[in-house]
Amino acid sequence: MLSTSFPALGTVLSAALLLSLSGCSQAQAPKAPTATATAGKTGERPAVLKSIEQQGFEVMGEFDAPGGLRGFAGVVGGQQPAAAYVTADGKHVLVGSLFDAQGKDIGTEPVERLVAAPMSARQWAKLDASAWVRDGRADAPRVVYTFSDANCPYCHRFWEAARPWVDSGKVQLRHVMVGVIREDSPAKAAAILTAPNPSAALLENEHRFDQGGIKPAANLTAEVANKLDANQVLMIEMGFQGTPGILFKDDKGMLQRRAGMPQGQDMDVVMGPR
Repeated sequence: MLSTSFPALGTVLSAALLLSLSGCSQAQAPKAPTATATAGKTGERPAVLKSIEQQGFEVMGEFDAPGGLRGFAGVVGGQQPAAAYVTADGKHVLVGSLFDAQGKDIGTEPVERLVAAPMSARQWAKLDASAWVRDGRADAPRVVYTFSDANCPYCHRFWEAARPWVDSGKVQLRHVMVGVIREDSPAKAAAILTAPNPSAALLENEHRFDQGGIKPAANLTAEVANKLDANQVLMIEMGFQGTPGILFKDDKGMLQRRAGMPQGQDMDVVMGPR
């Protein structure tokens, strides 16, 4: 998820490789596009930054730092905002947190401003432009996106757990359909996306999930196949290797994500007040 805590670079890169145990895995996914951004500069970029850029740190902006350091806000692996500090001689760089005498991390605000907020806005816009199916009232005050496969049992569990929020009109789920779990997953996604009422078709699949779900579409048109491929690429770009992949905005409007079925009280964090 997007956050403004900065773990060690190697830890972040290693964590990105872990799969959730509460979600359905994905096989042979198309390669995700590399995230890009333009960084504002206050001077020539230190050559030492290349050492961390080769490990997946993308510089997105520079900010003032104390003690002769130069601060750089960036993102690790296209997902995790982080701060990097270059020493005055330009020969060394540290990725992580820098605290002042009051215990405040001086990188929190600039990283949020230069990285987290713009990333949240861009990624939310990409989700909005994807091929999704609405579940819940169109005027619900809270929107939650979820990458869903019609055959995914964890997606179904999430759908069931979300009923109190959705049925009360407080949350609108937007199911970004993918077809990755079983051979007929793309055809089932096509049946939902091409139905006269996609929302009703989605509910049909969920209500009949234990009986096999919705009947797969007889044909997968090129248009629908392209939509499913685009959704799958977007799923990986958003940091998910399987379904469900859940995204929502926190109280600050920042994009947050959960890989797999939310557990315990975390469901309240994702969905908001009941």
